[in-house]
Amino acid sequence: MSQTLFQPPSRPVPEGKITFEQFLEWLDEETHAEWVEGEVRVMSPVSDAHADLNDLLRAIVRLFVEEKGLGMVRSEPFLIRLGEGMPAYSPDLFFVSIPRLHLMRSNFFDGAPDLVVEIISPESRARDRGEKFENYEKAGVREYWLIDPERRRAEFYHLGEDGFYEPMPVDEQGVVRSVELPGLWLKVSWFWQKPLPNVMDVLREWGLV
Repeated sequence: MSQTLFQPPSRPVPEGKITFEQFLEWLDEETHAEWVEGEVRVMSPVSDAHADLNDLLRAIVRLFVEEKGLGMVRSEPFLIRLGEGMPAYSPDLFFVSIPRLHLMRSNFFDGAPDLVVEIISPESRARDRGEKFENYEKAGVREYWLIDPERRRAEFYHLGEDGFYEPMPVDEQGVVRSVELPGLWLKVSWFWQKPLPNVMDVLREWGLV
């Protein structure tokens, strides 16, 4: 799969703090940016490995969700505003269950998705494992996957009854099973394969084809 190309903003990035509404007015379809603490954060380009893994996850998770009739899957650069006064992020992938689809707007999701996936790049590692981890937890994102291709490290969290993330178990075969997507399981080794698994092969293992 080809590398994602970096598109610089077509207009100057606003300086200082702006409202979320002003951010949406400034943003265009060619710009990948987030809104954090009132300021615009333009996202850096990603590597070919990052884009390749994102394409795989987007394909298999979306097909699983559609086949099971569970809800909706969206991917970057689609935005989520986690809540009033909270940041607006553009995660690599997120899932929204049917009961919460009423929070979907034309150009952003207004609330906490059921599942968020972030594929870590070297420049995003601190944010994904620190700032975003805390904000997803605070907003009530029920399941959070963190996948770091460079370090070959994958972490999976589910929101506990106390409102804090708890690690999800990975069994002796290296398999993790989603809580928010019942029946979906992943082999962690898939993420480090070269080339990555074929989409149809994954669907066959899941018994969907």
